[in-house]
Amino acid sequence: MVLEAVSCKHCGQTQHVKRYGTTRAGTQRYRCFDCGRTFVQTYTHKARDPSVKEQITQMVLNGAGIRDTARILGVNRNTVSAQFKKLAS
Repeated sequence: MVLEAVSCKHCGQTQHVKRYGTTRAGTQRYRCFDCGRTFVQTYTHKARDPSVKEQITQMVLNGAGIRDTARILGVNRNTVSAQFKKLAS
């Protein structure tokens, strides 16, 4: 059995990360005791993926509409709208 070191998605710490229960979907949750934040190893929700946020930004800047962007990337229109509002401010 090989144990893989889990690193914090927020601060990068590997030594003070412990298992911290599961999500409603049953995915293992972790907690970093350095920064105090919790995270999961891999997100299943597309909108959390930084590359999707970058694609939303690029498509909006290139003139694509909110509905078209949401349909192409497979995310909710509200996700695209929220990212658009962040760009505007």
